[in-house]
Amino acid sequence: MARKIKLMTKNKIFFVVGVLVGAFHYTLAQSVQKTIKRLPDTGQTTSYTTTQGEDADYNINPPFFINNSNGTITDTVTGLMWQQVDGGEMTFDKATTYASNLVLGGYSDWRMPSILELNSLLNHDKNNPALNTVYFTATAAQYWWSGQKQVNDATKAWAANAGGGIGNHPISETVSAGGAKKFHVRAVRDISTPATITTRFIDNKNGTTTDQLTGLIWQQIPTDSMTWEQALITAENLVSGGSSQWRMPNIKELQSISEVSIYNPSISKTYFSGISTAFYWSSTSLANQSTRAWYLDTQFGITTQSLKTNKLRLLAVRSATTVTSMSTLSKAKESLSIYPNPSTGSFTLKADEPLGEIRIINQLGQTILKTNTNEKIITLFLAEKGIFQLICRHNQMTISKSIVVL
Repeated sequence: MARKIKLMTKNKIFFVVGVLVGAFHYTLAQSVQKTIKRLPDTGQTTSYTTTQGEDADYNINPPFFINNSNGTITDTVTGLMWQQVDGGEMTFDKATTYASNLVLGGYSDWRMPSILELNSLLNHDKNNPALNTVYFTATAAQYWWSGQKQVNDATKAWAANAGGGIGNHPISETVSAGGAKKFHVRAVRDISTPATITTRFIDNKNGTTTDQLTGLIWQQIPTDSMTWEQALITAENLVSGGSSQWRMPNIKELQSISEVSIYNPSISKTYFSGISTAFYWSSTSLANQSTRAWYLDTQFGITTQSLKTNKLRLLAVRSATTVTSMSTLSKAKESLSIYPNPSTGSFTLKADEPLGEIRIINQLGQTILKTNTNEKIITLFLAEKGIFQLICRHNQMTISKSIVVL
């Protein structure tokens, strides 16, 4: 895996069958609907340390949105379509009804997001709101409802907050229910029918577990508690399961293996044998605060932040494919030119290296053109007008740019 040389100047729910025993909820089955194509990066590009391994050091699935100019936004990474302006403050029950009755952008199949989907939308390089406000209109929201309630307490529901975290909150906290906080709703819809993964986690029998929902490979047994900087170093130097390509997970990756259907801990002990109810570091720093970083609390699965000098546990992760360093990617992206852009349909791509696999994605998240080439220059034509995402993949490096056809 290519690693960055640190520069000193980087509501579909999981359908899980379980049984409650005492204070623990154990998973028996793990069928899940794959409503996200890929898990987006956090959006954090700001560097907060000279130690290798922080969030900003890795470029895996950078966020990429398309404004459909009809009140909706397409997330081309997850394949989901979102409401551009949230629906405003309301109770949990009203939010559920609102989403199911919403007609927007010519679609009537809107729903409440899962907490995984809602968390995927957050941008951890920003704060209050932790959203890309170029695409999503800033409102007075302090929280956004998910469609999921706490497993053992129907008076609480999962929500994302404007600061970038997620948590389980009393549904009575919102203003419309007599509380003092502003919980809003942002509806989502599936662009294509989600596939069902019958077996989410796979025990690789070598101390690692593969998550088929995200494609990530995880340590089964976490390391002991240590500071954030120590955890970065430990993860970067870890050798396990026949691989040395480990790193500390970003906060979206870490949250993705936490399941709302179980608690104490919220990560399956069947596939993560060393997991306990504890705090686990992520590589994501709190935006604009170099002394604090995000972590996962596995009692229920909330994400919040702590001083980096505190000692928390580490659960390392690695990608199934090579991850491109940010410095290498930046140079490659600069070398890729598109001309003319905007165009009337015909345009040329030119790069310093062979272009490799080329895909163009439309505003519905659909691939409308796909080709492979070993050439450094190629001319393409699109009959469809609009804004498109261009993706070039060569030697495990993915470059993404926008194309406009008038």
